[in-house]
Amino acid sequence: MSYLNSYLNALLALTLEAAPWLLLGLLIGGLFKSLMPQALLQRHLTQPGLGAIFKAALLGVPLPLCSCGVIPAALGLRQAGASKPATTSFLVSTPETGVDSISITYAMMGPVMAVIRPLAALFSAMVTGLLVYFFAPESPPKMTASGSACCGSQSQEPAPVTAPGWFKQALDGVVYALTDLYQSILFWLVIGLLFAAGVQAFVPANWLLQWGDSWLAMLVMLLVGIPMYVCATGSTPIAAGFLLAGISPGAVLIYLLAGPATNMATLGVVQQQMGQRTMWLYLLGIISSALLLGVLVNSMTEHINFTMGHPMHHEMVPVVLQWCSALVLLLLALWPWLPGKKPPASDDACCG
Repeated sequence: MSYLNSYLNALLALTLEAAPWLLLGLLIGGLFKSLMPQALLQRHLTQPGLGAIFKAALLGVPLPLCSCGVIPAALGLRQAGASKPATTSFLVSTPETGVDSISITYAMMGPVMAVIRPLAALFSAMVTGLLVYFFAPESPPKMTASGSACCGSQSQEPAPVTAPGWFKQALDGVVYALTDLYQSILFWLVIGLLFAAGVQAFVPANWLLQWGDSWLAMLVMLLVGIPMYVCATGSTPIAAGFLLAGISPGAVLIYLLAGPATNMATLGVVQQQMGQRTMWLYLLGIISSALLLGVLVNSMTEHINFTMGHPMHHEMVPVVLQWCSALVLLLLALWPWLPGKKPPASDDACCG
């Protein structure tokens, strides 16, 4: 019974600590998605050259889309005329991070990792886009007979803004974030919290320290992350559990980059729409940049403290706000399953 109590206490503490930041990140992510003009994205990503690669990577960093949700968005840009390098750059940076995942990273892994993570995603996207730019000749975007791509995505003119204009768009974005976006990340978010609580409750702090900063740890994180379907937000509690278990910050960062950016659906669509060479370059870009950044981050551990969270969290966020945020998230998670509501479709199904 004492083991169960330890586990439940750890799970409750992690949930309360993460809840306000997750809720804040969802709201910001929904507003960003709804208020960012699609025409603006298309205009800047359809220009040839290195500038489009950087813009695609930069614009993808804050977007709250998982590795499944980004596929139709990226292919819509591709069909609108975006180059292969820009499209692959967008495909990498978008699922690797987002305003929601940055927020929960700050809560669970501290401010240092919250800063490093989006910068690493930007670098990883740039490396991948440049590899495609130099080694995969450009070709016209592949269209289906109906003009659509994976998941029924298609290029459309942006709908005109109607009264009450931006306020309605903002409200729609908030509703999207608290329903579709939240449901899409909920499974792996719960899995991650359960895993992190188990590590905190049962794994001795020094158990993995003897190999936590080795190449073996990095390769293990890479092999675990590449085939795994997990979003940036859902991967954060899992990564926090790895960090608690003694895995080095560099190896944890490799998991945070490789896990959300690669899965069989994404690789299959990249091969189908942009060719086998582009798919291998896409995978090579993610692997090489993740390993390089992992080594770099580990070399910084002597000068930077990567401890979990920081002491100010509980002082910054009142306990009442933590409980209220957790209850709101619980109600939102249960809402689709209430009588008369339609259960949400599996997130994996949207992209095969």
